Amino acid sequence: MSITPFLPPVRTLMGPGPSDVHPRILEALSRPTIGHLDPQFVQMMEEVKAMLQYAFQTKNELTIAVSAPGSAGMETCFVNLLEAGDKAIVCQNGVFGGRMKENVERIGATAIMVEDEWGKTIDLNKVEEALKANPDAKVLAFVHAETSTGASSDAKALCELARKYDCLSIVDAVTSLGGSELRVDDWGIDTIYSGTQKCLSCTPGISPVSFSDKAVAAVKARKTPVQSWFLDLNLVMGYWGKNAKRAYHHTAPVNAMYALHESLVMLQNEGLENAWQRHYKNHLALRAGLEAMGLEFVVDEANRLPQLNSVTIPEGADDADVRSRLLNEFNLEIGAGLGALAGKVWRIGLMGHSSRAENIMLCLAALEAVLGNKVKTGVALAAAQKQLSA
Repeated sequence: MSITPFLPPVRTLMGPGPSDVHPRILEALSRPTIGHLDPQFVQMMEEVKAMLQYAFQTKNELTIAVSAPGSAGMETCFVNLLEAGDKAIVCQNGVFGGRMKENVERIGATAIMVEDEWGKTIDLNKVEEALKANPDAKVLAFVHAETSTGASSDAKALCELARKYDCLSIVDAVTSLGGSELRVDDWGIDTIYSGTQKCLSCTPGISPVSFSDKAVAAVKARKTPVQSWFLDLNLVMGYWGKNAKRAYHHTAPVNAMYALHESLVMLQNEGLENAWQRHYKNHLALRAGLEAMGLEFVVDEANRLPQLNSVTIPEGADDADVRSRLLNEFNLEIGAGLGALAGKVWRIGLMGHSSRAENIMLCLAALEAVLGNKVKTGVALAAAQKQLSA
């Protein structure tokens, strides 16, 4: 068998991630590889840390990029803070709260679940009731931007509750970092993790995390070793530590770090609040077009993520067939529903470099063409353009 080089098609990525990667970032990947302990690379790591602090809006010294996808960032937070026998309050209003539960239980800790309907925001009253009923809970964990539904929850209020009941907060910001308002220090977030492949316009494979001084103290006060050798921050900080000789821990993904560095330079140049506003403005245009077609959103506007839009599949439309046609005829990817929403919704992403007017127009035109008489046709593009021009 003769295998030839893999040449991927050029797609427009408007699913739940990854998003379109900016050409500048693809170019950064092609730069010469140097050693992961090379002084020049170490200096670049310091710049990555500083720019991640800006992206997270934090002064936390322990702000680094874990050499693995967002799921490893999630596990980094849980395995470093929790030990067997601990108790964690876990909020679930979609798929990724369920993954938090799995992390807790694999550590040997107990997950106290606070569950809300998929597509709804996390109920603060339920959370406070759980905290009152479990005064020995060590952690409150929740998803800020639930990728499976497109719902946003009030991270600031949830972290206030965590502090009130002497809990550490663990926050999933995989879909929110760079795309919607997120202020780690102002909101009192203790630990947070994200991913590079969504609103940062970067390639998949790295997970930014940040730990407050309080969270670092909890890690250092553990009675047992961290369950994961690779994700043990006591060891990783020997590689990411400041003003100290770097200790070899693992071989960092050098070229992927170049890409993250470039994406953070671009975020810094655009301005964080400008990036938030761009995502919101483009959401309004996409919303105008989708609603003109007759499609309905799953999440109420007040709690809706601008960068992840879940819409109900219209009657008579075949979920898989529509997504297949979009991919094969228009080179356009949108996402399927997960879990309780599988087969019921489409998830349309407007993240990072994907959040552009031309992508909105392509998506609306392609949906009209594929759905035909199942939606109102000939109206979506004008509605979106009117909003973009407002």
